[in-house]
Amino acid sequence: MDTNGAAFDVMSPDCPSRLILQRMGDKWTPLVFLALESGPRRFSQLRADIGGVTPKVLTQTLRQLERDGLLTRTIYPEIPPRVEYELTGLGTTLLGPFAVIRDWAQTHAAQILESRDSFDEKAQAR
Repeated sequence: MDTNGAAFDVMSPDCPSRLILQRMGDKWTPLVFLALESGPRRFSQLRADIGGVTPKVLTQTLRQLERDGLLTRTIYPEIPPRVEYELTGLGTTLLGPFAVIRDWAQTHAAQILESRDSFDEKAQAR
């Protein structure tokens, strides 16, 4: 429910819950969550764990997730400064859904690749 008591509906184009759903479906968001599943990580650790993400894109993703209240960024007063990212209580509620999606993707990857190959072969034959 929003502040006016109306129910959120992701199928409505003006509903803010749609933006949240889009964030969860972002290319890098699930991977950030899975990397943070075991606890706080530094930026370089996240980047190494995720693989293939540029520093700019990882920074943008982390900032968006921090803004949404799904993770925290802690700066430790050391030289050089140490920064760690950690899931919030709200953020940890997404670990289960992301784990299910990860497991599904890993279980069915071969079938998806076979379907793609079959589709592409048929498309080339036309």
